[in-house]
Amino acid sequence: MASVMLGHVALPGDVASVPQARLYVRDLLGAVGPSHLEEALLLVTELVTNSVRHSDSGRRPDGQVAVIVTERTEVVHVDVIDQGSASRTPRVHQDVDTDSGGGRGLWLVRELASAWGWHDDPAGRVVWFQMAKQPPE
Repeated sequence: MASVMLGHVALPGDVASVPQARLYVRDLLGAVGPSHLEEALLLVTELVTNSVRHSDSGRRPDGQVAVIVTERTEVVHVDVIDQGSASRTPRVHQDVDTDSGGGRGLWLVRELASAWGWHDDPAGRVVWFQMAKQPPE
């Protein structure tokens, strides 16, 4: 599967980076984005928020969160990379619904993305998702 990097941005591990990440991804996906652009932007918002709140990126003064957007044949792939956490790993809360006030980030990713996952690598903890570029026929 051929892929083309559309963009990469590193932002401070601060809550002010959440809307910056959203705007950055909106600009990148304007022309080639998934059929459900607003859902993709919601997922970016949720993942960057999780990185800032739950990883070392948000706890360290020099913490950073990176967002990488890649276009593939039928999907847009988004990686959110943070500095991880020794005490926390990404998990979907099972007792969440659309009215829950918190803990919905990965639940939303699971519900809205066509695929998602996470792994640790030398760059940090990577949480990723994919969204279809065209609506299913």
